[in-house]
Amino acid sequence: MDTDRRRNVNGDGDEGAEGDAAAAEELLYDVIRRLRPLHRTVVRATERELEGTGLTAGEHTLLDALRAHGPRTVPQLARSLDLDRQPVQRWVNHAAELGLVVTAPNPVHRRSSLIRLTDEGTAVVRGIREAEATELRRGLTDLSAGEVRTALRVLDRLGEEFRHLADGSRVPPEESGNPEMRDAAALDAAEDAIPPTTGHRSPAPARPTDHPKRTERPAE
Repeated sequence: MDTDRRRNVNGDGDEGAEGDAAAAEELLYDVIRRLRPLHRTVVRATERELEGTGLTAGEHTLLDALRAHGPRTVPQLARSLDLDRQPVQRWVNHAAELGLVVTAPNPVHRRSSLIRLTDEGTAVVRGIREAEATELRRGLTDLSAGEVRTALRVLDRLGEEFRHLADGSRVPPEESGNPEMRDAAALDAAEDAIPPTTGHRSPAPARPTDHPKRTERPAE
Protein backbone atom coordinates (compact mmCIF):
# COMPACT_ATOMS: atom_id res chain seq x y z
CA MET A 1 0.00 0.00 0.00
CA ASP A 2 2.85 2.37 0.83
CA THR A 3 4.43 1.63 -2.57
CA ASP A 4 1.16 2.36 -4.37
CA ARG A 5 0.79 5.56 -2.40
CA ARG A 6 4.31 6.67 -3.34
CA ARG A 7 3.67 5.81 -6.99
CA ASN A 8 0.47 7.87 -6.98
CA VAL A 9 2.19 10.78 -5.29
CA ASN A 10 5.06 10.73 -7.78
CA GLY A 11 2.65 10.45 -10.68
CA ASP A 12 0.61 13.37 -9.43
CA GLY A 13 3.82 15.36 -9.06
CA ASP A 14 4.82 14.69 -12.67
CA GLU A 15 1.38 15.69 -13.89
CA GLY A 16 1.51 18.78 -11.73
CA ALA A 17 4.90 19.79 -13.15
CA GLU A 18 3.64 19.31 -16.70
CA GLY A 19 0.57 21.36 -15.88
CA ASP A 20 2.70 24.16 -14.44
CA ALA A 21 4.92 24.15 -17.55
CA ALA A 22 1.88 24.34 -19.84
CA ALA A 23 0.40 27.17 -17.77
CA ALA A 24 3.70 29.09 -17.88
CA GLU A 25 3.90 28.60 -21.65
CA GLU A 26 0.41 29.98 -22.16
CA LEU A 27 1.18 32.95 -19.89
CA LEU A 28 4.32 33.70 -21.92
CA TYR A 29 2.23 33.78 -25.08
CA ASP A 30 -0.13 36.19 -23.33
CA VAL A 31 2.86 38.44 -22.58
CA ILE A 32 3.98 38.30 -26.23
CA ARG A 33 0.47 39.12 -27.48
CA ARG A 34 0.43 42.25 -25.33
CA LEU A 35 3.83 43.60 -26.35
CA ARG A 36 2.95 45.12 -29.73
CA PRO A 37 -0.21 46.99 -28.62
CA LEU A 38 1.64 48.07 -25.47
CA HIS A 39 4.48 49.46 -27.58
CA ARG A 40 2.07 51.44 -29.77
CA THR A 41 0.31 52.81 -26.70
CA VAL A 42 3.60 53.86 -25.09
CA VAL A 43 4.65 55.62 -28.30
CA ARG A 44 1.36 57.53 -28.49
CA ALA A 45 1.65 58.55 -24.84
CA THR A 46 5.26 59.64 -25.35
CA GLU A 47 4.34 61.72 -28.39
CA ARG A 48 1.71 63.49 -26.33
CA GLU A 49 4.33 64.33 -23.69
CA LEU A 50 6.64 65.60 -26.44
CA GLU A 51 4.19 68.06 -27.99
CA GLY A 52 5.90 71.41 -28.44
CA THR A 53 9.44 70.05 -27.99
CA GLY A 54 10.11 69.32 -31.66
CA LEU A 55 11.15 65.78 -30.75
CA THR A 56 9.79 62.48 -32.02
CA ALA A 57 9.32 59.39 -29.85
CA GLY A 58 12.41 57.85 -31.41
CA GLU A 59 14.53 60.90 -30.64
CA HIS A 60 13.29 60.83 -27.06
CA THR A 61 14.42 57.19 -26.85
CA LEU A 62 17.85 58.26 -28.10
CA LEU A 63 18.16 61.04 -25.52
CA ASP A 64 17.02 58.74 -22.72
CA ALA A 65 19.65 56.16 -23.74
CA LEU A 66 22.34 58.85 -23.53
CA ARG A 67 21.00 59.96 -20.15
CA ALA A 68 21.04 56.40 -18.82
CA HIS A 69 24.36 55.18 -20.24
CA GLY A 70 26.42 58.27 -21.01
CA PRO A 71 28.15 59.23 -24.28
CA ARG A 72 27.94 56.64 -27.05
CA THR A 73 28.88 56.36 -30.69
CA VAL A 74 26.09 56.04 -33.25
CA PRO A 75 26.87 52.32 -33.82
CA GLN A 76 26.77 51.69 -30.07
CA LEU A 77 23.44 53.50 -29.78
CA ALA A 78 22.04 51.51 -32.69
CA ARG A 79 23.11 48.23 -31.11
CA SER A 80 21.70 49.12 -27.69
CA LEU A 81 18.37 50.10 -29.29
CA ASP A 82 18.44 47.07 -31.63
CA LEU A 83 18.05 49.30 -34.70
CA ASP A 84 19.92 49.99 -37.91
CA ARG A 85 22.47 52.81 -37.77
CA GLN A 86 20.78 55.03 -40.38
CA PRO A 87 17.62 55.97 -38.45
CA VAL A 88 19.66 56.50 -35.29
CA GLN A 89 21.99 58.82 -37.22
CA ARG A 90 18.96 60.84 -38.38
CA TRP A 91 17.79 61.19 -34.79
CA VAL A 92 21.26 62.32 -33.74
CA ASN A 93 21.41 64.87 -36.54
CA HIS A 94 18.04 66.36 -35.61
CA ALA A 95 18.85 66.42 -31.89
CA ALA A 96 22.10 68.20 -32.75
CA GLU A 97 20.19 70.81 -34.77
CA LEU A 98 18.00 71.40 -31.71
CA GLY A 99 21.10 71.86 -29.56
CA LEU A 100 20.36 68.78 -27.44
CA VAL A 101 23.44 66.71 -28.34
CA VAL A 102 26.96 67.37 -29.59
CA THR A 103 29.77 65.21 -30.88
CA ALA A 104 32.89 64.70 -28.79
CA PRO A 105 36.27 63.08 -29.52
CA ASN A 106 36.35 59.34 -28.97
CA PRO A 107 39.59 58.27 -27.24
CA VAL A 108 39.10 54.73 -28.52
CA HIS A 109 38.20 55.44 -32.16
CA ARG A 110 39.19 58.70 -33.79
CA ARG A 111 36.88 58.01 -36.76
CA SER A 112 33.74 57.38 -34.70
CA SER A 113 32.81 60.34 -32.51
CA LEU A 114 30.96 60.06 -29.24
CA ILE A 115 27.49 61.58 -28.98
CA ARG A 116 26.72 63.25 -25.67
CA LEU A 117 23.91 65.32 -24.21
CA THR A 118 24.32 69.08 -23.89
CA ASP A 119 23.18 70.84 -20.74
CA GLU A 120 19.99 71.75 -22.57
CA GLY A 121 19.50 68.16 -23.71
CA THR A 122 19.99 66.91 -20.16
CA ALA A 123 17.42 69.39 -18.87
CA VAL A 124 14.91 68.47 -21.58
CA VAL A 125 15.13 64.72 -21.05
CA ARG A 126 15.07 65.16 -17.26
CA GLY A 127 11.91 67.25 -17.50
CA ILE A 128 10.18 64.70 -19.71
CA ARG A 129 11.24 61.85 -17.45
CA GLU A 130 9.99 63.62 -14.32
CA ALA A 131 6.60 64.26 -15.93
CA GLU A 132 6.32 60.61 -16.98
CA ALA A 133 7.45 59.38 -13.57
CA THR A 134 4.80 61.49 -11.85
CA GLU A 135 2.08 59.88 -13.97
CA LEU A 136 3.48 56.38 -13.46
CA ARG A 137 3.68 56.82 -9.69
CA ARG A 138 0.08 58.01 -9.65
CA GLY A 139 -1.25 55.19 -11.82
CA LEU A 140 0.86 52.20 -10.81
CA THR A 141 0.92 52.41 -7.02
CA ASP A 142 -0.26 48.80 -6.81
CA LEU A 143 2.98 47.45 -8.31
CA SER A 144 5.91 46.70 -6.04
CA ALA A 145 9.58 47.05 -6.99
CA GLY A 146 9.88 43.27 -6.82
CA GLU A 147 7.08 42.81 -9.33
CA VAL A 148 8.69 45.29 -11.71
CA ARG A 149 12.06 43.50 -11.40
CA THR A 150 10.34 40.22 -12.23
CA ALA A 151 8.72 41.82 -15.29
CA LEU A 152 12.12 43.08 -16.45
CA ARG A 153 13.65 39.63 -16.03
CA VAL A 154 10.86 38.03 -18.07
CA LEU A 155 11.18 40.63 -20.84
CA ASP A 156 14.96 40.20 -20.94
CA ARG A 157 14.64 36.42 -21.23
CA LEU A 158 12.03 36.72 -23.96
CA GLY A 159 14.34 39.10 -25.80
CA GLU A 160 17.19 36.59 -25.59
CA GLU A 161 15.13 33.73 -26.93
CA PHE A 162 13.57 35.70 -29.78
CA ARG A 163 16.97 37.09 -30.73
CA HIS A 164 18.16 33.50 -30.92
CA LEU A 165 15.19 32.57 -33.11
CA ALA A 166 15.71 35.61 -35.34
CA ASP A 167 19.40 35.21 -36.13
CA GLY A 168 20.60 31.99 -34.55
CA SER A 169 22.66 33.75 -31.90
CA ARG A 170 22.31 33.42 -28.16
CA VAL A 171 23.14 36.36 -25.91
CA PRO A 172 24.43 35.44 -22.42
CA PRO A 173 21.88 36.48 -19.76
CA GLU A 174 24.33 38.87 -18.11
CA GLU A 175 24.53 40.88 -21.35
CA SER A 176 20.79 41.11 -21.91
CA GLY A 177 19.53 44.70 -21.94
CA ASN A 178 22.86 46.02 -20.69
CA PRO A 179 25.08 47.72 -23.27
CA GLU A 180 27.81 48.08 -20.65
CA MET A 181 28.35 44.31 -20.75
CA ARG A 182 28.92 44.02 -24.50
CA ASP A 183 32.22 42.71 -25.79
CA ALA A 184 34.52 45.73 -26.19
CA ALA A 185 36.65 43.96 -28.77
CA ALA A 186 33.62 43.29 -30.96
CA LEU A 187 32.58 46.93 -30.69
CA ASP A 188 36.06 48.08 -31.66
CA ALA A 189 36.14 45.89 -34.74
CA ALA A 190 32.70 47.07 -35.85
CA GLU A 191 33.49 50.75 -35.39
CA ASP A 192 36.78 50.72 -37.30
CA ALA A 193 34.76 50.86 -40.51
CA ILE A 194 32.55 53.77 -39.43
CA PRO A 195 33.38 57.08 -41.19
CA PRO A 196 33.73 60.23 -39.09
CA THR A 197 30.56 62.02 -38.07
CA THR A 198 29.86 65.12 -40.16
CA GLY A 199 27.33 67.89 -40.06
CA HIS A 200 25.47 66.48 -43.05
CA ARG A 201 21.94 65.44 -42.27
CA SER A 202 20.28 62.59 -44.13
CA PRO A 203 16.75 63.22 -45.40
CA ALA A 204 14.34 62.64 -42.54
CA PRO A 205 10.82 61.19 -42.76
CA ALA A 206 7.96 63.70 -42.70
CA ARG A 207 6.71 62.77 -39.22
CA PRO A 208 7.67 59.40 -37.79
CA THR A 209 5.09 58.33 -35.25
CA ASP A 210 6.74 55.14 -34.14
CA HIS A 211 10.15 53.67 -33.66
CA PRO A 212 11.54 52.74 -37.10
CA LYS A 213 11.53 49.10 -37.95
CA ARG A 214 14.81 47.24 -38.04
CA THR A 215 14.60 46.92 -41.81
CA GLU A 216 14.16 50.65 -42.38
CA ARG A 217 16.63 52.29 -44.74
CA PRO A 218 16.88 56.05 -45.35
CA ALA A 219 16.65 57.58 -48.81
CA GLU A 220 20.04 58.01 -50.43
